[in-house]
Amino acid sequence: MDISEANSAEFKKFVQDHLQDDPALLLFRYQGKVAFDLKMAVQQISARQKASKKLPSWSNNPSLLFPASLALEQSSSEETAKFKAEGLEGKTMIDLTGGLGVDFFFLSQGFEKGIYCERQAELFRISKYNLEQLELSKDSEGLKDLGGKFDFVEGDGLEFLEKTAIQFDLIYADPARRGSGNQKLYKLQDCEPDVVSNWPLLTSKSEQILIKASPMLDISQAWKELPDIQKVTIISVKNEVKELLLHWKKGSVSNRQSIEVVDLGREFQQFSFEREEEEQADANYSEPERYLIEPLSGILKSGAFNLFGERFGLKKLEKNSHLYTGNRVPIDIPGRTFEVIQEVNLKKQEIRKLFPSGKVNVITRNYVLGADSLKKKMGLKDGGDDFLIATKTMKGYKVFWCKKKSEGM
Repeated sequence: MDISEANSAEFKKFVQDHLQDDPALLLFRYQGKVAFDLKMAVQQISARQKASKKLPSWSNNPSLLFPASLALEQSSSEETAKFKAEGLEGKTMIDLTGGLGVDFFFLSQGFEKGIYCERQAELFRISKYNLEQLELSKDSEGLKDLGGKFDFVEGDGLEFLEKTAIQFDLIYADPARRGSGNQKLYKLQDCEPDVVSNWPLLTSKSEQILIKASPMLDISQAWKELPDIQKVTIISVKNEVKELLLHWKKGSVSNRQSIEVVDLGREFQQFSFEREEEEQADANYSEPERYLIEPLSGILKSGAFNLFGERFGLKKLEKNSHLYTGNRVPIDIPGRTFEVIQEVNLKKQEIRKLFPSGKVNVITRNYVLGADSLKKKMGLKDGGDDFLIATKTMKGYKVFWCKKKSEGM
């Protein structure tokens, strides 16, 4: 990408004037009619459209440039980056895998100096340019004198770490989770950089380490690979698990391993526990009572299957169903609460009688069919305020007509 051309007034105006237009049509309509690189301009428009929800302030900043879609796809959102940065501060931090620079930018705000590392030359140039623009814009607003706040290293972050004499207050890494054949990787040691093999180097160079891992990573596997990790944070947004964060802090004397679940949806929800609490928790079982409760997806990811019921005074429907029931539910319970209307017979005639419009939201948990297959079999589509929850109880497979409640009772 020619950054100087992207900085021209004509290029910027074209991008800003056509942010709401179809990129494919723009290529067809303006081919040969503009003096700048039309393909690059259209790529910027397409990237800003894709980034509008994930990176709202960045996509609305006309001074910034966006790289190819893969780097944008793999970057953190502003929302999760800001959450990661909360409470982290010190003199110097380093991001070993800078990428698009979103995490680096927000994490660095609590530090006097931030060092950005990136091996891909094109991505390095674009991110360096963007971070310098963001630094200048903050400086011009009089918020802070940011002269010299950022340093940039084009190359391998681990190699830089081995050679530098700097002791860091924070090392951050987001290892690449795709192999040479573009296959997805889930074990930490398979990712690049390999934080497992290089763990002694990392711990010798910093007071704190924060690693962003795949939401598909098995938490038990993470602790097998890195037993020094003291805490795992599971971040979800609107009940979709987005990231796992692995925390290590020098000098921690506790041998306990804790898990924190946070959901950054419309209402912040949280659930924290120590691994041994789940190991010691007991589950009680029951057929559905007045309410059915589905825990946050992050809680299900955490494996707190017995502890969730024990902590909130609820019973499980069946060992592997992970749905809970009770006649009373705490108001702030981290999950969705449904009021049971009745058990239903899964026959098309009865379902049509209950839902003549054919619209009903379908949830399946530990059931013989998935939600899509069940909807297809019954001729249903999602919609409305009603729910069919198909699951397995201690007495077998059952389906319940429910209404979602905004609060527990």
